[in-house]
Amino acid sequence: MMRFLRVVVAGALLMGAPTWLLAQGGPTDETVTPAPVAFHLEIDAPDEIKALLEQHLELLRYRELTDLNDSELARLVSMAHQNTQDLVATLGYFSPEIRIELQPANKAIPRAVSLHVVPGAPSVVSEFHIAFSGPMADDPAALVQRQQIEDSWSLRPGARFTQNGWNAAKQQALRQLTTQRYPTGQLTTTLADIDPLSHNARLTVTLASGPAYQLGGLNITGLKLYDAEFVTRLARLSPGTDYEQTQLIAAQQRLMDSGFFDSVFISLDTSEGDPSAAPVRVQLREAKRQKLVLGVGVSTNSGARLTLEHTNNQLPGIGWRGVSKLLLDRETQSIGTELTAPPDDNNWRWMTSALIQNQQSGSFDINSQRLRAGRSKTDDRFDRSYYLQYDRAETAVNDVAQMEIAQALSANYAFTLRNFDNIPFPTRGWGLGVELGGGTTLGHQQDPYGRVLARWLGYQPLGGNDASQSALRAGRIVLRAEAGAVIAKEGITLPSTQLFLTGGDNTVRGYGLNDIGVTLPSGLITSGRYLSLGSLEWQRPITKNGLLTDWESTVFIDAGAVADKTADLQAKVGVGAGVRWKSPVGPLQIDMAYGVQIQRWRLHLNVGFNF
Repeated sequence: MMRFLRVVVAGALLMGAPTWLLAQGGPTDETVTPAPVAFHLEIDAPDEIKALLEQHLELLRYRELTDLNDSELARLVSMAHQNTQDLVATLGYFSPEIRIELQPANKAIPRAVSLHVVPGAPSVVSEFHIAFSGPMADDPAALVQRQQIEDSWSLRPGARFTQNGWNAAKQQALRQLTTQRYPTGQLTTTLADIDPLSHNARLTVTLASGPAYQLGGLNITGLKLYDAEFVTRLARLSPGTDYEQTQLIAAQQRLMDSGFFDSVFISLDTSEGDPSAAPVRVQLREAKRQKLVLGVGVSTNSGARLTLEHTNNQLPGIGWRGVSKLLLDRETQSIGTELTAPPDDNNWRWMTSALIQNQQSGSFDINSQRLRAGRSKTDDRFDRSYYLQYDRAETAVNDVAQMEIAQALSANYAFTLRNFDNIPFPTRGWGLGVELGGGTTLGHQQDPYGRVLARWLGYQPLGGNDASQSALRAGRIVLRAEAGAVIAKEGITLPSTQLFLTGGDNTVRGYGLNDIGVTLPSGLITSGRYLSLGSLEWQRPITKNGLLTDWESTVFIDAGAVADKTADLQAKVGVGAGVRWKSPVGPLQIDMAYGVQIQRWRLHLNVGFNF
């Protein structure tokens, strides 16, 4: 991997060499002569005002007119005074001192215009008033919404008045009105009363709500393979509920995530009909019934990867979805299939799956088979499933690496809670996943056992819950924890797929995939009954020219342990630093980590967020 990176870097430098040489002033055939200008403009003003004038001042448009005569330039300069005053006012300065000087041309220098601006004191908001008209004004059910609009108003007393801030505050108030219950709401009165002598701004806004809307039935177009009832179950939009734009967006995302559709657009039809039962338009384009996808990739965990996935969205006879997948990489070779029924009225689905796998597990190549059957339910923030599972695997049973076939049958319940602010790029919130199971070994001896695995991931902003640029620059702390246990009497042989290993890109960095386990006297690594893992990471945005970018820096420390007894848990520690990039396919993680116990550096690459 490191040799490959060196080759790529070297190639990039070679390709960039000619451009770099020119940038350093290497020999060229031509000498670039500056284009003539009608006049030079010098702006003397604070940085904020200077940047605004350099971008928007009308006078700058005429610098390239080389035939501009003196009288026309004088006229443009006089007009620039009012233009400058209007531009400076957008920043909240309504009493600026503006002086413009025009120096005539001579043989040595062209004409020059000097613009001097002393902005004076900025105007600040002294008071604001938000009024409501229409049904919302007297509706007790709208009290909370009215209060939220007032509480969220950004230009509060003491804040500096700017045109951009004024526009943003009005649009925010209108957005809060129209995205909940009142989609036809409008701004009817907006007034910013500025007193240039006292530098005070009194703001008034009136919001006309229009009627309150409730959802009616779905008006679905674009169906060929599936019926309207199927779409209704996936969308989960109940007629009679109050309109909320977030509900429509969530329903749209559910339909897209189902995999049955290539495009989905959902909107409320307010053009006609009764507002108490407004039609919901659902425009769909169905995915192909069958799809074959070939994928290639690379991972620092498992090297080069090849996948082949076949999907049949409507199996003949039963109407279930079938997904079959072949995976080949350095650590794992597997083939499996999963069948999933359409959701019922409560969004529960029957599912069954089979998996045959060969995987590098610790120091051993484990051949395993798994059969699963049960039901699952997936919501926006809460997933759950219960199922019966049969496991069969080759498992190391002693210090000389003797392998034995182990089998188990278990009943399991699993759930995942997600409370993140933004997926796949969370900045605050938490997630919790728990798996509970119990069963018995099979074969010549049947022994009961229990199994539990819990995962936690939390994001805590260091700048508080404020979404301002300064707060975001402080970054966030990411806490990750995982714990697992298999409860059984000593001496029983369980399939290794029911036990634990750790290490790798998403667990303990600085170590390879599943390199942390129980160390046998022979030095070989095998899976164990107990798992503990913790991670602390500081993520901080990278800025350029004072603005946030799509890149972040991070420093971290990970620790994890696996043992057959809780007293034997000894943490393996990894420390390091890296960067994150908000790529179009999800967060890209690039980390360089040092494994403290093995005294070795390791590069970790990972794409995507999944919890």
